[in-house]
Amino acid sequence: MSQRRDFAGFHTRTPNEARVVDYLLGGKDNFAADREAAEQAVAVAPELPMMALESRRFLGRVVRFLAGEGVRQFVDIGCGLPTQNNAHEVAQAAEPQARVVYVDFDPVVVTHARAILADDVRTSVVQADMRDPGLILGHPDLVRLIDLREPVAILLVSALQAIPEDEVALDIVTRLREAICPGSWMVISHPVSDSRPDVTEQLATMFQNEEIVKGTRRRANVRAQAEIEPYFDGLDLAPPGIVRISAWRPDGGTPAVDPETVWTVAGVGRKP
Repeated sequence: MSQRRDFAGFHTRTPNEARVVDYLLGGKDNFAADREAAEQAVAVAPELPMMALESRRFLGRVVRFLAGEGVRQFVDIGCGLPTQNNAHEVAQAAEPQARVVYVDFDPVVVTHARAILADDVRTSVVQADMRDPGLILGHPDLVRLIDLREPVAILLVSALQAIPEDEVALDIVTRLREAICPGSWMVISHPVSDSRPDVTEQLATMFQNEEIVKGTRRRANVRAQAEIEPYFDGLDLAPPGIVRISAWRPDGGTPAVDPETVWTVAGVGRKP
C-alpha cells in the first residue's frame, strides 16, 4: 500500500510496492521500473517471490478460517493489486453472503479493483490512507456493506510495513481494535528482521522513498517480532499464536515451505 501520494494519478517511472509484488507473483500489472526494482530486491533476497506466494496462501487460509468462525464481513486494508485468491473470492466461496471491502491508497490498485468488482454487489473499494482509520471506517462505501455493530474481520496483511513510524503503526492498530465490536477479529502479518537482519536492512535501504519519508523517523530496517507482538494486545490469539506465515494453520497440517525461510510473521486475534 502506498502512502502520501496524490490521488489523481501515478508514476510509471517510480517503483510501486503493489506493482512490485504483482511482478513477484507473476502478474502483468507492472512497469519497467517495478520489474527492475523487483529484480534488484530478488538479487539480495532470492526468497522474495516465494514469500509473496506464501503471503497469498496465508490470506486464503485465514479468510477460510474466519468464515468458519462465522465471520461474514471483511475489511482488507492495504489490499494491493487484485491477484489470485483475493479475500472476496475466498470468503464468498465459503459463504456466498460474505461482504468484503478493500482499502488502499494507491490509485492503480483502486482503479483495477473497481474495474474487476464493478458487478459484485457484495464488495466495495475505498481509496483511503490507513493512517486515518476513522475515515476508512466511516466511508460511505464501507458503511454501505459493513455493520460495525456486528463481528468483522480487519485484515492487515503485510500492510503496516509501509508505515515507517512505530508509534503511527501502533496507533492504527489500536484505533481499529477500539472501533470493532466484541467477537470481531484482527489479522496482522509483517516481515521481521530477526533471522535475516543484514538482508532486511539492505532491502529497507533500497526502497527508501525520500518523498514519502520526509519529516518522518525512517527505520533502518523492518521491525523485529518483539515489536510486532504489541499489535495483538487486547486480543485473544487463535492457535498457533504469532508464527511464520507458512506455519499458520497450513493446509494438510504441514507447511508448504520451511517456515524458517519465510521471514514474515502473523497472528489472528479475536476481540473479547
